[in-house]
Amino acid sequence: MMEMIYTETAPKAIGPYSQAMKVNDFLFLSGQIPVNPVTNEVVEHDIIQQTNQVMKNIKAILESEGLTLENIIKTTIFIKDMSQFPIINEEYSKYFNEHKPARSTVEVSALPKNVLIEIEAIAYMGQ
Repeated sequence: MMEMIYTETAPKAIGPYSQAMKVNDFLFLSGQIPVNPVTNEVVEHDIIQQTNQVMKNIKAILESEGLTLENIIKTTIFIKDMSQFPIINEEYSKYFNEHKPARSTVEVSALPKNVLIEIEAIAYMGQ
């Protein structure tokens, strides 16, 4: 069973995709970029602010399905500059405490809307 997920509390998709797809006990979140869902604009060009906005967007999608960050089992982080990895890591870690999802981090040459970071996630909805 598959279901497209949409919430007003996260940025609208900027292309032909959904914010997330629910498949059985899993929620697959599309890559989130640092767009404020209220203004629909990219937040300031600063890696700390952009990382935090992305995490807020992920959290909003999860919450729309009654989930928390604790349900995330895997993330993939796409960044434009690997030298910013320590800063990103510090901000990212503030959201996970003892829960440590599996993760990959990849440096890319460009991201949508010229942002500095994009994060996608997979969450488990079962007990």
